[in-house]
Amino acid sequence: MELRISTHKVIQDDFSITEHTMSKTFKRAAAAGFTLIELLIVVIILAILAAIAIPQFSASTVDAQLAALDTNLTSIRTSIEQYRLQHTGMVRPGIHASTGGANCAAGNGGTGEAGTLLAMQEQLQFASNAAGQTCRLAGGEYRFGPYLTRGIPAEPVSGSAAVVFTNNANAIAPAANGTGWAYNAGTGQFIVNNSANDPNGRAYSAH
Repeated sequence: MELRISTHKVIQDDFSITEHTMSKTFKRAAAAGFTLIELLIVVIILAILAAIAIPQFSASTVDAQLAALDTNLTSIRTSIEQYRLQHTGMVRPGIHASTGGANCAAGNGGTGEAGTLLAMQEQLQFASNAAGQTCRLAGGEYRFGPYLTRGIPAEPVSGSAAVVFTNNANAIAPAANGTGWAYNAGTGQFIVNNSANDPNGRAYSAH
């Protein structure tokens, strides 16, 4: 009987030791966190996901830029044509002066001389009379426009709102790797001032 009790106690003690040892082992493993192999696997998976996602994101960004470019061009070209149809002599913005109008509160009249970029910008952004003279306050004889209330928008690819202004009968020759826009008041041509190709192989100036 004593032998059995002794044996039982030994087994019980051994079990307690084993349980304690296993508990310490698991605690160490939990404290150690991920193994090096597990971390490498995670890094590889993230690299694969990045390789898939980044080109798609880049393509989406380019598509968004080109879509914004076409939208801005349509808006500006439509505004130029609408101005031409509503003003004396069917002239385009920038040909006649935007300054010199009467019946406009002091400090609100246009300041652009004939044949200048400033005249073109004011004639699109502010209200104007039939002669193209502008006033920031619409009403009375200043019943036309404004056509672009926020002014000429930036060219989305370069982010530049600069406009190269000309007034002749020639086609615009866009700059190589230029930025912003180019406008010819004589012909009404309004383009991106950049002869380089977009990511789809089409010249920016051909949009």
